[in-house]
Amino acid sequence: MSDNALELYIRPEHEAGELGAAQNIDVERDLSLWERFSNINAVRKLSILLVLIIAWELYTWISEVEELLFPSFSQSVAVLWKTILSGLMFKKVWVTVYVLMLGYAAGLAMAALFLVLAVSTRIGSDFLSTMTAMFQPLPAISLLPLAMLWFGLGIPSLVFVTIHSVLWAVSLSTHVGFMSVSDTLRMVGRNYGLKGVPYIFKILVPAAFGSILTGLKVGWAFAWRTLIGAELVFGAAAGGGGLGWLIFEKGDNLDTPYVFAALFVVIVIGLLVENVIFRNIEINTIHKWGMQR
Repeated sequence: MSDNALELYIRPEHEAGELGAAQNIDVERDLSLWERFSNINAVRKLSILLVLIIAWELYTWISEVEELLFPSFSQSVAVLWKTILSGLMFKKVWVTVYVLMLGYAAGLAMAALFLVLAVSTRIGSDFLSTMTAMFQPLPAISLLPLAMLWFGLGIPSLVFVTIHSVLWAVSLSTHVGFMSVSDTLRMVGRNYGLKGVPYIFKILVPAAFGSILTGLKVGWAFAWRTLIGAELVFGAAAGGGGLGWLIFEKGDNLDTPYVFAALFVVIVIGLLVENVIFRNIEINTIHKWGMQR
């Protein structure tokens, strides 16, 4: 090979000179008051709610819609404050939340039992997969007639449909999370001699906690809306109940502001559970562990 050909493969030397100081670049600066507030999650969400409230009030004021059809925000809040002072709203909320806690806790306990069986044996895994495929698409409200026949009109029937709403959503999401745990983590657990329940809680649960938390949130949402809908039916049949019965009773009497006041409470409870309870769990677990941004 000639010398000219060799020169083609020789990379020419390159000398970098001294770089000058950066100009007009903020390496570090204090955040403005607006930037500090906009970085707070609660402030952003409250701002969205405030915009919706203002739009609602402006619509009812400009269009002059009838109160019977669509009351203003101020009218609904006034009625809500009236029910709070009388103690009626607290009574209805307690009845609904009490039934929800019973059904949610029972659903989680049954889901935990099914998941232990699914992780321990192949038959248990096949059983859980089959049951979730059968019952997950089945609306819980469709089981109300059976619940009324089996348990009568009362709390046991409401707990039954609530368990159905929680059980399959939590089981499906958690089982999928367990199945997605890497083989490396599974081998670590086996090398430490973990089996059964210790293996589940020390290896599978931390690794799949993102899916577990999603299942808990979905199960809560399903249970909450199913319970309110079930109380509408049971309220009509038995003449009592919680928030669902209050919505039915006031709607039947054409007290629309009371209906909106009860709906406010349903929405507020949902927001509090999502943004206080589940949000704090996320921050102290999957965010802290770097599993989610």
